[in-house]
Amino acid sequence: MNHSYVFEVRLHDVDHAGVMFFARLFVHAHDAYEAFMAHLGLDLCAMISAGERLPVVHADADYFQPLRHGEQITVILEIEALGETSFSVVYAFQTAAGLLARVRTVHVYLDPHVNTAGKLPPSLRHLLQPYCKELTS
Repeated sequence: MNHSYVFEVRLHDVDHAGVMFFARLFVHAHDAYEAFMAHLGLDLCAMISAGERLPVVHADADYFQPLRHGEQITVILEIEALGETSFSVVYAFQTAAGLLARVRTVHVYLDPHVNTAGKLPPSLRHLLQPYCKELTS
């Protein structure tokens, strides 16, 4: 299963050539991530207030075609891997013309009591599993 998020490339996203500035791709990936977490019923603000955090510990991107001002982009989000303490998310940025870019982020669960990596809570694992491509240890 996957989750989709749609946005329009805005003027503030692009450079002088009308092409999305490379770093803005990560902003839109994170917007898709926040929408996904809300879709799952997870309140990130409440989690942060409770000391539960899922920081990004790795991020990478591949750019296949330019994302241009005014384009409607669909981001298809999927959990690439679900480990004991972390999970990775893949974001496919596409239009009807095909795949434009791909982002991957790795999030680790920080145990609120010791502020180090801890096991993903069973409730979070349960919510993420239907969106998972594969399970890892």
